[in-house]
Formats: sequence, structure tokens, C-alpha cells
Amino acid sequence: MASLGFIEACADLSVRRGCGFGGLAIGAVMVGLSYDPLLSFESGAILTSLMGCILLLKASRSMQRSPKTTELWMMLDKDKRPAEPHAQRILMGTLKEAYLRYARVTGAASAGLWVFSFGLMAVAT
Repeated sequence: MASLGFIEACADLSVRRGCGFGGLAIGAVMVGLSYDPLLSFESGAILTSLMGCILLLKASRSMQRSPKTTELWMMLDKDKRPAEPHAQRILMGTLKEAYLRYARVTGAASAGLWVFSFGLMAVAT
């Protein structure tokens, strides 16, 4: 079986990759709306908040999913995967922690975008 540290690193990579693609999409929307800075930052704040909510939802439902349907399962070598009775608890618990960690980071980024949006709104009016 793979060490817990390796499983945690793979879970972190899996969630970070998904958040990176989400952040890339949010950044593209914001750049596309850059002609109106207020609209751009409000859109970024809304979309980042949505990404945080999705991460929280995935964390809350992670223990009900089969570990065999996750990217984390695919990242582990066949001979390094945990035994069937322990896979649910080990892999999905680790994924849940990663989802929650990135939900906190996303929440902080979202709060920053909201504060900046409200600051722009105050200056614009």
C-alpha cells in the first residue's frame, strides 16, 4: 500500500489541478470583461464563490462516492492501492480534507474579490 503522505500528495495534486482549471476559466471571464472593471471583478467574485461552494459540496458528498471513480484512484499504482475495506475511509477521507483545504483558500480569494468589487463600486458612484 502507498504511504499516507503519498496519497495526500496525490489528492492535493488532483484537487489543485481542478481548481487550477477553474481559476483559469474565471480569469478568462475576468479578462474578457476587462472593458468594465467593476463587472469584471464582480463576475470573478461570483464565480470564485461558486467554485468554493462546489468544493464544499464535493467535500460533503465525498464519503458517499466510490473511491474507484476518482482521479486519485487512477493516480495510484495498482499494487499500491489500499485494500478494498480501507480504500473508502483512507482515500475519500484524504480527498475530503483536500477539498476543504482548497475551499478555504477559494473562500479567502473570493472575499478579496468581493472587497475589491465593493471598493470599485464605492469609487465609481
